[in-house]
Amino acid sequence: MSKKDNGTSVILAYLNEKNRPYSSQDVFCNLQKQHGLGKTAVVKAMDLLALEGKIKEKSYNKQKIYFADQSQFKDVDDVELKAMDAQILQLSADVQSITQSCRQLDAELKELNSALTTEEVMSEIKELKAECSGYRARVEKIKSATNHVTPEEKEKVYTDRNVYVKEWKKRKRLASDMMDSILEGYPKSKKQFLEEVGVETDEDCKVVVPST
Repeated sequence: MSKKDNGTSVILAYLNEKNRPYSSQDVFCNLQKQHGLGKTAVVKAMDLLALEGKIKEKSYNKQKIYFADQSQFKDVDDVELKAMDAQILQLSADVQSITQSCRQLDAELKELNSALTTEEVMSEIKELKAECSGYRARVEKIKSATNHVTPEEKEKVYTDRNVYVKEWKKRKRLASDMMDSILEGYPKSKKQFLEEVGVETDEDCKVVVPST
């Protein structure tokens, strides 16, 4: 585009190609990025093209609308219009299908981007193998130990525990009954009595009797 041209040829070609009405703002927004046209240059160029009769202009509510000179296009009969409508429908369907495919591909791309790379998978496998190796070493160490507890010894521990817990509960109940009998004739509170005789309860030591 030459400086002398001031964008008129680009704008004229654009309006003839699109063959639809545009404001100067529309043309500026559509062509500015690709051709670097300024807003003032676009307005002047479109006014010049309209003045020369190369494009048409109409004013609507103080806004100018520009469009291609329709006399340069051949007349279209009903058959051609129907063919164009059918083509538009087909192209619209194609666009919808391609858009859907793009969305699916975009979803697949996001899934692939979030997945582990080959290097990351290999690194994770290496870490898991090292972890498994550590577990195997612990298992072998346990198997090779000579101080295993036999099922009989384990059963004896549980039996003895039950005996001791039952005895604990029995003695606690006897002690509680004895204190209740003493406190019937004792002039002070139970707390004061326990402090005087130096008795510490399970609650004082924050101990709970286990269940059998």
